[in-house]
Amino acid sequence: MGLSRIFDISRRSLATYQKAMDITSHNVANASNENYTRQRISFSAENPEKTAGFIWGAGVKIDDVARIRSTLVDSQLRTSNGEFQMQDQKSAILSQIEQVFSEPSDLGISNSLTKFFNSWNELTVTPNSTALRYQVVQSSQQLSSRVKTVYDSINTIKYDTMRDFTEKTTRVNNLLKQIQQVNVQVVDSGAVGISANDLMDSRDAIIDELSTLVNVSVITDNKNSANVSIGGIQALDASGYVEFDVQVINGKLSLVTKENHAKVSLSGGQLAGLSSVYSEKIPDYIKSLDDLSNRLVETVNEQHQKGYSLSDPPQNGILFFDSYSDGNLIINNNILNDINQIAVSADGTEGNSEIAVKIANINHQKTLDGTTMTDFYSRMIARLGNDKQTSDRFAETTDLVIQQLTQQKGSVSGVSIDEEMTNIIKYQRSYQASARLISIADEMLETVIRMV
Repeated sequence: MGLSRIFDISRRSLATYQKAMDITSHNVANASNENYTRQRISFSAENPEKTAGFIWGAGVKIDDVARIRSTLVDSQLRTSNGEFQMQDQKSAILSQIEQVFSEPSDLGISNSLTKFFNSWNELTVTPNSTALRYQVVQSSQQLSSRVKTVYDSINTIKYDTMRDFTEKTTRVNNLLKQIQQVNVQVVDSGAVGISANDLMDSRDAIIDELSTLVNVSVITDNKNSANVSIGGIQALDASGYVEFDVQVINGKLSLVTKENHAKVSLSGGQLAGLSSVYSEKIPDYIKSLDDLSNRLVETVNEQHQKGYSLSDPPQNGILFFDSYSDGNLIINNNILNDINQIAVSADGTEGNSEIAVKIANINHQKTLDGTTMTDFYSRMIARLGNDKQTSDRFAETTDLVIQQLTQQKGSVSGVSIDEEMTNIIKYQRSYQASARLISIADEMLETVIRMV
């Protein structure tokens, strides 16, 4: 009875330390896997046996194989990742808008606006000059063309932003489906006593990717099933997951649930960045461009109508611009066909250029939000540049936080080769000792047999 107990204890010990070396080897093999969480073995004494009033030890067993992971660091890292991705996405789109405006350069609206008013100023010297009148028309057409190009380009960026938002929403739905599938595997594995550590690593990697798209909150229940919330909406639990859709609500690009259209509060991730630019920044820039163009049409037409043309007889009440709408700065077609329709004389006499002087001086008058048109436009460009710089600064600062958190995560969850090799040696020695114990028990058994 005593010798058989030694054999049983040694057998269990061999199996236990074999498993321990397998797990440690698994750690070493995944040392370079950034999504892997190191596993730590907890040993405990096997349940003892009671015989003849005595308690006999039954050896060792693996009590648990735990993933060494900090939920606090994970949560902070996902939040920081979401913040970084949001600011980085905003910066990328704002950079495209900056390229559209092309300021400062000869291709910018600012330069075209200056040339427009300068052409009127030059016309004041020789108001009947055909060449100078053609110059007024040409500068007007250049300004009109530039405004239209900028307006259409910004709307193209807006359309692309919405398309990108839609594609990323589809990705969110796919990731939630993947998490749900892994959840099922994790729960099923736990129900039959199989370790699901590697499955949970895969699930965490998917959740990490999800956190780059939207702001997430994760809670793990007692069955190791991950419950995920997105912007205050319960997106996934043990019973299933919610699918999301895209809607524009009061001009705001929004993420909503497909079933009841509940709106998600986006505060992080690429979708938040896309929504912010689409819903706030782009409309602001377009409004400023509209305000500038409308005010230009109003002030120029106000003075131009007072002037007289070079036609015989002279005519007044002529509009220089027909209208402005949706980026279309329309010049009076009669003026395009006949430059003599440009009205610069205040009294109808040839050589009078009072109206041209007044139109040229519009550029120096505070006619728009208490500032000149040129300054108004410059402030808009400065605001655009400041918006991009702000996003860049936030992204840079958050990136430093991510680096620090990543180091903390590595120190907690990462594999230390030195530590694992030390464990390998320790488990190997224990395995060898167990094997030696079997040899000793075998020798004792042989001795007993010879005595019979």
